[in-house]
Amino acid sequence: MTGPLSDRLATLCHEIVTEFGSGAGGQLRQIGNRLHEPLRVAIAGRLKAGKSTLVNALIGRRVAPTAAGECTRVVTRFRYGPADRVDIVTRDGDRRSLPLDDDGMVPARLGVPASRIAYLDVTLTNDRLRTLTVVDTPGLSSTDTASSERAEHVVGDAPFDADIDADSAREVATAEAVVYVFTQAVRADDLRALDAFHDASARLAASPINALGVLAKADTLAGGAADPWPVAGPLARQQAALLARTVGDVVPVSALLAETAGAGRLTDADRDALAQLATLAPADRELLLTSVDLFRTLPAPLGPDHRERLLHRLDLYGIGFACAQLAAEPRLGTGELARRVLAASGFPRLRQTLQQSFGWRSDAIKAGWALTRLERIAGHTGDVRLRAAVRDALEDVLRDPAYHRLRLLDAAQRAATGAVRLPADRETELIRLATSDDPRWILNLPDATAAELSSAAIAAAGRWRAYAVDGAGPAQARVAHIAHRGFQILAQEVRARCAT
Repeated sequence: MTGPLSDRLATLCHEIVTEFGSGAGGQLRQIGNRLHEPLRVAIAGRLKAGKSTLVNALIGRRVAPTAAGECTRVVTRFRYGPADRVDIVTRDGDRRSLPLDDDGMVPARLGVPASRIAYLDVTLTNDRLRTLTVVDTPGLSSTDTASSERAEHVVGDAPFDADIDADSAREVATAEAVVYVFTQAVRADDLRALDAFHDASARLAASPINALGVLAKADTLAGGAADPWPVAGPLARQQAALLARTVGDVVPVSALLAETAGAGRLTDADRDALAQLATLAPADRELLLTSVDLFRTLPAPLGPDHRERLLHRLDLYGIGFACAQLAAEPRLGTGELARRVLAASGFPRLRQTLQQSFGWRSDAIKAGWALTRLERIAGHTGDVRLRAAVRDALEDVLRDPAYHRLRLLDAAQRAATGAVRLPADRETELIRLATSDDPRWILNLPDATAAELSSAAIAAAGRWRAYAVDGAGPAQARVAHIAHRGFQILAQEVRARCAT
């Protein structure tokens, strides 16, 4: 589960624990063990934003309940395990195991008051969770004023939902990356909720380095069965501009369609029911799909139960899309129809964006997380020998050129969150350098030759060095020196690739 950066830090933790034993050794063991785990991604957002539906789509299995209940009011961690089960972890550290319900989902009733639960630990024999642990969170901002007021004691002014205890808030804050879920326009309380998540976090604040936004329920933006994407695309771009210092991108998705198609919930019976609707005259089908009420009440070759089933799985846009596919190709099979519905959900783009944003750089994100905690141990331990050993080991690690990416990520994080103010063009260039290993993308030269890329990287290094000594303040100069070294390394890597 580790890459070269986190693997070396895990070895470092083991070596220090072996020498110093207990005490701080417990914390070091936790850090080392965590480095061997998959990247942990928290799904955060307002109440009823579609977080649990998105979780099911990411996992490829309908396991997280989407209706309000006990289990939707606590943090739930989904990770890979040898058997499917639910562990209720209480605030006092006890565990109580439960089986999944008859539908393979987390039980709606847990048998333990939510106020006593720290989090639910759900293990699944699901290959997608071998490389990613998904944390489903309660709503960060409640529309119920009374609930919000009751929750204020949890983490200062953070608007976590009612009855979410500090243990759960801390569990959310331990995620190395975050996906924020929105519906329609970003509102002022969404922004406050994101700020609260940052404030509650024990790690570095989320930023474009390790955070993505999702415009959920994109299929509802146009109304009825109309194509939502001409609206969803521009709206997502507006959100991305508004949240430029918080998330790296905002991706529009219909999580419901992604869950239904990706989790195998579209059955042969559903396909046949949709095929019946597809035989209606286009004008009659269009009228039927104008609204949910009309779909339920107008004459159609389906009974009420199957109409409700289709609404719950596809909603109006999905039904209309599937009917259009079957009208054009009546022999279309269930599997191919499900693949097309998944493509129409926007989920493949989200999955690709997640891989690009978190996948290849998960090693550096996890290593950066570990470095932060190791530095904290060195700063707070009363054991002088341990403090010196940790600091000496970290200095040795960071002298390795491969670890310069951690410095780049930290510098880009500071620039992206406004902790260090840089000119806009330099901030963009720094974030590109820190978050990609593609020299053409970093240097914005998609058609350049290797020689041209090497020259451009050297020129960029020179610009950053000049900025560091002329016009930059102390904080900007430190960042500039890191960027200068980063572009020097990039030039060396380009030349090395040419040589091979």
